[in-house]
Amino acid sequence: MSWDCGLRYMFSVSPPLQPGSMCIIHDKEDLSRLEMVQRLAKDGCRFLQNHSKGPERTCEPQSDEAVRVCLRERGPDVLVLQRVSSERPALPASARGGGREEARNRRFMVVSGTPEKILEHLLNDRTLDDDQGTTQVKESDALLDDFLLTYPVFMSTTDLCQALLGHYCTKRCRGKEDRKEALERKQKVLHLASQWVSLCKDFLREDEHVKLFMKTLYRHVLDDLYEHPALETDVRELQKLYQLHRRHTVDEYSPQRKGKALFHQLSLKENGLQSRSTQRETKDVLCRVYITLESYLSTKAHADVVAQELLQAVAERMDVPQGELVLVAVTYTGGRLLLQPQDRVFSDSLRPVGRLHICRKDLGEVLYPFTDNSEMQQRTRMFTLNTWDVAVALTNFDWSIFDSIHEQELVYFTFSRHASSHHTVALELLLQRCNEVQLWVVTEVLLCPTLCKRVQLIKKFIKIAAHCKAQRNLNCFFAIIMGLNAAAVGRLSQTWEKIPGKFKKLFSELEAVTDPSLNHKAYRDSFRKMKAPKIPFLPLLLKDITFIHEGNKTFHDNLVNFEKLHMIADAVRLIRQCQRDHMGNGITQKSSPEVRAYIDYLHIIDNQQTQFELSHRLEPRA
Repeated sequence: MSWDCGLRYMFSVSPPLQPGSMCIIHDKEDLSRLEMVQRLAKDGCRFLQNHSKGPERTCEPQSDEAVRVCLRERGPDVLVLQRVSSERPALPASARGGGREEARNRRFMVVSGTPEKILEHLLNDRTLDDDQGTTQVKESDALLDDFLLTYPVFMSTTDLCQALLGHYCTKRCRGKEDRKEALERKQKVLHLASQWVSLCKDFLREDEHVKLFMKTLYRHVLDDLYEHPALETDVRELQKLYQLHRRHTVDEYSPQRKGKALFHQLSLKENGLQSRSTQRETKDVLCRVYITLESYLSTKAHADVVAQELLQAVAERMDVPQGELVLVAVTYTGGRLLLQPQDRVFSDSLRPVGRLHICRKDLGEVLYPFTDNSEMQQRTRMFTLNTWDVAVALTNFDWSIFDSIHEQELVYFTFSRHASSHHTVALELLLQRCNEVQLWVVTEVLLCPTLCKRVQLIKKFIKIAAHCKAQRNLNCFFAIIMGLNAAAVGRLSQTWEKIPGKFKKLFSELEAVTDPSLNHKAYRDSFRKMKAPKIPFLPLLLKDITFIHEGNKTFHDNLVNFEKLHMIADAVRLIRQCQRDHMGNGITQKSSPEVRAYIDYLHIIDNQQTQFELSHRLEPRA
């Protein structure tokens, strides 16, 4: 492989150098920063420098973009690195320690490579506690964060667990590794594993492969405590992160006691794991209960909700006695299933047993669905609700979902949308909510029969949109503006003519934020100025990630294109940055119970033809 930079280093695995052999490597300061090179040298690897003739090198320094290092094993490339300079203030010569400090400012980041070699480089590039807080450590942590966020693209969780165990347990078969080097290698693996578990939070902790990996790793660490007492700190970190505990002291792991089965001397705290597992199983979902053939109530419910609970909540929202209603599931084959009170509404895959309908009960045998929207037309309470309270309820609802989204959900959604839907539950929930808020705005306006009330209602929605923006909920803000701009609402010219001038001006200002021109520049500028915590407009964020994905290859010559994954990681980290402020606080606001009871059950007409029929009924075409 050749590079335009004029410099090329090839590391090829070959038989060990004979005693007395020499190899010359220029730019030693650059290469001295690669711990991998030092280790390969111990293992007998040969370093070759390209001697092809080319233009004479001038005294001008090569730019970082021009210096790339290629590692080869048995012919093919396995890792490509690029030199980067740490952004650190210049120090006096006396404080720099000569060329060594200058070399420390020059590091190598991954451009592409095999998954195994990328992980190996990141481990070698780790710096232990001596230099914590330096720019070098921060850059190393950022690269590791990129890897941990995007590894599902090129390797499974099982493969990562096996690779980490391999690095922890490996023993050098060629060359010598002293106790200090072995301890550093083990500590680096433990630090990476701790960062991985901390980053994933509850996202993968119930994964059986991860639980087995942590249990096995913990067993190995306990086994190493006698030889490496310094690992005691790492043991405590593992205990804290993954609720592991041991029942014996370090002294009991003497060489005479190593034959004892350590597997029985440690365990996972079952109560903690059970609570996390239960939390995952009772994940909230948005449930659609159709009250007519074209409209439904959208409500958030637990995945294990039973028919009686759902029927009671919907009956209260519709102000109809529960005894007069039954819950019917229309199956995908067209059959009807009358749900009994204790029947579960959702399957284990979080899918409803069918399309849910609320029907009237007549003599317990004949089921009649509601035939039109007249039952709901007279029951709208929007006119009596305070607009700020409505915005607070909408934001609290969205925040409860957004706060549970993990950055990796966006990676799974972009790269394997259909295969890994169980990894994107919260993300898809908020996307669905955004769509339903938009349809709810359209429904409320179209079900308002009189002109003066429609004008009043549109004014309310304009104020609610402004309040959502003030509360830094851009996801709901966009949904309301798009609902008011929907074709079935936008064509109501008589209604819009009656909107007062100050509300038209406010609406135009809000619309300008949603202007898609210049790649949504208005929105991006406005959102950038907002302090965290805040809720971004998720469809646009997903669009940005998809643009990166489709515009760049994931693999180059069978090597993972880590530059692309770095851009993906930068984009998805926006979720983390928005979820907390510098004090770790989220969006917490008190909401009115009355408003919350209304907002939690949105009445929605999702049939576009029905929307236009209602619109033409309100204002017939001239």
